[in-house]
Amino acid sequence: MNYRLSNSNIDILLRTQPYAELCYFGKRLQSLQPEAIEMLVPAVPNSRIDIDVPFTLCPEEGRGNFSTPGLEGHRNGKDWSPIFITKEVIKKENDITIISEDAIAKLRLTSHLILDDSGVLQCQNSLTNLGEEPYQVNRFSITLPVPERAQELMAFSGRWIKEFYPHRTKIEHCGYLQENRRGRTSHEYFPGMIVGTEGFKEQTGEVWGIHLAWSGNHRIQIAVKSNGKRFIQAEALYLAGEISLAKGETLSTPWLYTTYSDQGLNKMSQHFHQYLRNNIIHFPNNNIRPVHLNTWEGIFWDHNPEYIMQMATKAAQIGVERFIIDDGWFGRRDDDYQGLGDWYLDERKYPNGLEPIIKHVKDLGMEFGIWVEPEMINKNSDLYRSHPDWLLELPGYQQPPGRHQFLLDLQNPAVFEYLLERLTWLLGSYDIDYIKWDMNREICQGGHDGNPAVMGQTQAVYKLMDILHDKFPKVEIESCSSGGGRIDYEILKRTQRFWASDSNDALDRQTIQRGMSYFFPPEVMGAHIGGALCHTTFRDLHMNLRGLTALFGHMGVELDPVKESEKEQQAFAHYIRLHKQLRPLLHSGNSVRLDVDDSPAMQSYGVVSQDQNEAAFIVAQLILPTYALSGNLRLAGLLADKQYRIEVLDLPDNIDPKVNGHAMKSLPKWMTQTAVLSGDWLMNVGLPLPVLDPATAMLIKLTAK
Repeated sequence: MNYRLSNSNIDILLRTQPYAELCYFGKRLQSLQPEAIEMLVPAVPNSRIDIDVPFTLCPEEGRGNFSTPGLEGHRNGKDWSPIFITKEVIKKENDITIISEDAIAKLRLTSHLILDDSGVLQCQNSLTNLGEEPYQVNRFSITLPVPERAQELMAFSGRWIKEFYPHRTKIEHCGYLQENRRGRTSHEYFPGMIVGTEGFKEQTGEVWGIHLAWSGNHRIQIAVKSNGKRFIQAEALYLAGEISLAKGETLSTPWLYTTYSDQGLNKMSQHFHQYLRNNIIHFPNNNIRPVHLNTWEGIFWDHNPEYIMQMATKAAQIGVERFIIDDGWFGRRDDDYQGLGDWYLDERKYPNGLEPIIKHVKDLGMEFGIWVEPEMINKNSDLYRSHPDWLLELPGYQQPPGRHQFLLDLQNPAVFEYLLERLTWLLGSYDIDYIKWDMNREICQGGHDGNPAVMGQTQAVYKLMDILHDKFPKVEIESCSSGGGRIDYEILKRTQRFWASDSNDALDRQTIQRGMSYFFPPEVMGAHIGGALCHTTFRDLHMNLRGLTALFGHMGVELDPVKESEKEQQAFAHYIRLHKQLRPLLHSGNSVRLDVDDSPAMQSYGVVSQDQNEAAFIVAQLILPTYALSGNLRLAGLLADKQYRIEVLDLPDNIDPKVNGHAMKSLPKWMTQTAVLSGDWLMNVGLPLPVLDPATAMLIKLTAK
C-alpha cells in the first residue's frame, strides 16, 4: 500500500509494503496517481546486489544496504541483522503509524510520522523486544532520504560565548558526521542541520531543515551513497551498555522535526516557528514577554537586600517588567567554588528573608524571578559533606571538576526527592513567577550504580521539570546552560525561554541570534542589552547597536541600573520603549532574513506581520562597508500591490552629515522626507542605504496605507 501525507505546500509519499520507505518529500504535487509511486523503483546497476535495495526509515544491513544501518544491536551476539516486514499500517489524516516485525530476531519496529499544517514533519522510530532474553541496543536512529540535488550542507558549530555559528560544505561524496558527547545539546554542536540545492540563500533555493529534539548526547550525519542517493540520520548517542531492553520493553528515538521549503531558508524558518507557536511553546500567564532585568552582571555574588531593592526601583523606572535575582542567594554562595546543592536561603545576606524584596518588586508592578542550578553540586557544600555518594560518577575514579562543580545523580531516588522537595519549598514559599534554570558543566563519566547513565540523567531532568510544572503551572522556566548549551525542542516543551549565549557582545550576538533564528522564533530567544564594556569580550560597543540587537528577541537588560549614568539609563529606557512598541509584531510575525549585497560586512533581518501590513527591519553594519556606497536594501515578505509608509525609528547618533560628516555628505532622500513606496518596489528595487559606521545599526518601520 502507498500513502500520502500532504498539506498546501508539501507532499510526502510512502511505500509501506513489504517495508516502510519514504519515496518523496518535497513540493506539493498538483496531481497524483497512487500507482505512480511504483514508477519510482530505480534501475539495478551491475556488480551489486541483484535487486533494488530499498532505503527504509530504518535502513537494514540484512537487505544489502551498506550505509550506516538504522539499528545496531544484538541478543548475546545473535539477532544483530534484523529485516523488518510491515504487519500493520494505521493512518488518520496526516498521521501514520507503520508497524513492522522480524519474527526471527523477535523485534518490532514502529515508525510514526505526523505532518503538521505548518509544514513540519515529525518522525520517530520505536523498537520493542519481543524475545525472552534482553536485547542490547548500541545505536537506534531515524533516517530520512533527501534527493540527489541536495548537494550543500549548512550546520552550526561554536563554543561558549560563540554559539550557533553557521558553516557550509559541499556534500558530493562520503558525508558529514556530527557527534556531541557533552551530556547536553552543547555550545559546540546544535542538533540541527540544513541541506539544500547548491547556493541556497535566505530567499531562494530548495532546503530541507532537520532538528533532533533531544537535550543529551546525539549523532547526526548526512551521507552520500556510491549510487548518489543521500540521507540524513539522527539519533540519541548511547554510551556502551547504556540501553538493554527486557522482554516487552520499548525504546524510542527522540522526535526528529523536519521541513521543506522551495523559497529558501526564510520559508523553512517560518514553518518551524509556526509549528513551535502552535504546538510546543506555552506561556502560562500571557503571551506578552516581559522585559527582564537580571542581576548577574550588575552585582554577581554581592547580594545586599537594600541595594537590590534600589536596583529594582531603578529597573522599574526604565521600563523593566520582570526582575530576576541571579546566583548567590543560597547556602554560603560567595563565589563559584562553594554552595551548589545547598538550596536554603543564605540568612547572612537575607536576614529578613526574600519576602521584603519580592514585595518591593511586586509593588513596583514587576514580576519576580530567581536563579537555580538544581543538577549541580560543589564539593564544598553541606550537601556533599552529608551525601558524597550522591554524585553522578563512577566509583573509584577521580572525575575532573567543571567550573568547580559536579553533577548530582538524578536517577538516585533520594537525590531526586531532595531536589523536588527543595524546589517545591522555594516555589511554594515565595511568590515567584519565573526561574532561570542553569546547567553549567558537561557530563564526564556519568555513571549511576556503575552503569552509564547520561540518557537516564536527561530523562530525569525532563521528569523533574514535568512534576514542577504540574505543581506550579504558572511559573515560567528559562533554559540556561552557560548560555546556549541546552537548546532544543524537547526542553522547550518544559520551558519558555532560552538564554542564547553568555555573551552580551552585540557584534557576536548578531551572528548568534541569526543562527538561532533558523529554528526558533524571537519570543523564546533571550537577548539582553549589557553594559557598554562587554564582560566576556571586553569590547566597548555603542548603545545603538546593543539596543537594536536585543530588540529582536525576548528583551532584557543585564546591568546595575543604580550605577549607570542618567544618560545611560535614558538610553536603556529608550530601547525598552521601542521594544514594547514593536513587541506585538516581533513576537507574532514572520521572521525574515535578507540577502544583502555587502555580506558579511552588513546584515539585515526583520519581522513581517502575518497580514503583511506591518514590518520592522534592522540594518546592522558589522564591519567597514566594502565599497563607498552600501547599495540598495531589497526587503522581503511584503505584499507587492500594497503601499507602505517608511519610518526610520532609530539611527546612530553620529550619522547626521550636518553634525558629523565623516561617512557621507548627505542622507538618502527617503530618510529626509516622507516616503511611501509599493511592496513591489521595496522588494525588487529597494532603498538606497546610508553609509553606516562599523558596529552601528538602523531600524526602519513599514506600515501599509
